[in-house]
Amino acid sequence: MIIGAGPVGVTAALLLAQRGVPSVLLERHRDIYPLPRAVVVDDEVRRILQGIGVHEEFAAVARPAPGLRLLDPRRRVIAEFPRSLQGHHGFPQTSMFDQPELERLLRAALKRRPECELWGGVEVVSVTQDTDGSHAPTGPVRVTFRRDGSDEEEHLWADAVLGCDGAGSITRDAIGAVWEDLHFEESWRVIDVRTSLPVRTWEGAEQVCCPTRPATFMRVGEDRYRWEFRMAEGEPLDGPQGLERLRELVAPWVDLPSGSPRDDDFEVIRQAQYTFRARLADRWRRGRVFLLGDAAHLTPPFIGQGLCAGLRDARNLTWKLARVLQQGADDRLLDTYQQERKPHARHVIRVAVAVGWAMTGGQDRGAALRRAVVGAACRIPGVTAAVSRDLSPALTANPLVRRRPRLTRRSLAGTFCPQPWVLCDGRRERLDDILGESFAVLTALPPTARMTGVATALGASVIHVGGLEDDGTLAAWLSRGRADAVLLRPDRVVMDTVPTGTGDFTDAAAWAPLLHSARRPAEARPVP
Repeated sequence: MIIGAGPVGVTAALLLAQRGVPSVLLERHRDIYPLPRAVVVDDEVRRILQGIGVHEEFAAVARPAPGLRLLDPRRRVIAEFPRSLQGHHGFPQTSMFDQPELERLLRAALKRRPECELWGGVEVVSVTQDTDGSHAPTGPVRVTFRRDGSDEEEHLWADAVLGCDGAGSITRDAIGAVWEDLHFEESWRVIDVRTSLPVRTWEGAEQVCCPTRPATFMRVGEDRYRWEFRMAEGEPLDGPQGLERLRELVAPWVDLPSGSPRDDDFEVIRQAQYTFRARLADRWRRGRVFLLGDAAHLTPPFIGQGLCAGLRDARNLTWKLARVLQQGADDRLLDTYQQERKPHARHVIRVAVAVGWAMTGGQDRGAALRRAVVGAACRIPGVTAAVSRDLSPALTANPLVRRRPRLTRRSLAGTFCPQPWVLCDGRRERLDDILGESFAVLTALPPTARMTGVATALGASVIHVGGLEDDGTLAAWLSRGRADAVLLRPDRVVMDTVPTGTGDFTDAAAWAPLLHSARRPAEARPVP
């Protein structure tokens, strides 16, 4: 069962459906929220959308962006964080979009999956699990809810519950999780606009670093723009005085005509006051109840990773949960969800907070010094490129990531496999489309008997990269990582490697017990 049918909840349902796991989504609203919220995703998320079959439709409504610039109060460039139009995952590293359009694509895909049921107009009241004498959760989870207009409580039982119910999550309370404060909290006004007027923009996101009036600006679509300003309490943008204030705020980017601009000139689609926070739940799981998305973490929006983090949660958890529910894998496999995702979320939040401090510097006596230090650091050659690459660092070592201490810097374990275009049966396709949805072994050499045995036990395809690709991306990647072969998890993270010249995986005994019962044939299509 999934509580919350926003992008994270629906994506989780679609990922589970691909593995044959049915789900019921409970959503308090009857339709998608019609106004824009999230506007940025990265290439890793584009790869997730590819995995659930909506990437072509999403490409039609998304706009690639060249990256992020930090500007001083006079809009001079302090630093630029470039983003490639062809990232590691095979898509533009930054894409701008309108969240309602993405949600419509996801809901349409949901309707095509008989494994998924969406119940709208439902308010969840409680989530409970039976416990044994030590208070450890046992057995199925009971979800109590009420339908719109009814005071009658109803119940559903589920093998697992995914709490995708946002910052005010009832699921978080149900598992006894509390917030860890990562020390960023500011009130900002978000303004979404549609305009036909000329707008001065470089096509990427702009962050104005100013202690008194920090701001964010980006072009979202063909005629859609977003501004975010830190506003003081009691500083309205409504009414005649508010219009003049709005005119002053957007003047660096667009000249509004005198008087009240017509809606077809400058239509304010939405104004909303938000408190940007940096928080992390101390636990993400209790028994078979899990937290995903804003229920587990809150990040300031300055690097556009809020929605991305939630969709990463969904991809990380769903293949593990499906393996436990359908193939009898050890429940300890589910422990790796928090082990992997929480440190990653913490890292992303810290990067976002660092950019926030670069923008505002705070209001204490050390503010000016911090801004100067950040500005100087950003001018060091290679720093901005490193920050851009570091939005998705390698997963920390755990039973599903076999990272050897001596080779940690070069090891491919815990990193994502790149996704180049490859040739299959005479057709040019993306790598994931031929890997299937299970494990896979990519090898630069003819597979050894040990590699084949591991692949058979996991139901994995074995793919020799020689002759598969037209640009050598995979072969070069394996060579840089000093590996003859890699074992890819279903989420395309490298679980284990065959170091050059060894002929065997480094430590199958560590991860095999968690996946012990898998004996299904490979799902990938045959590759010559």
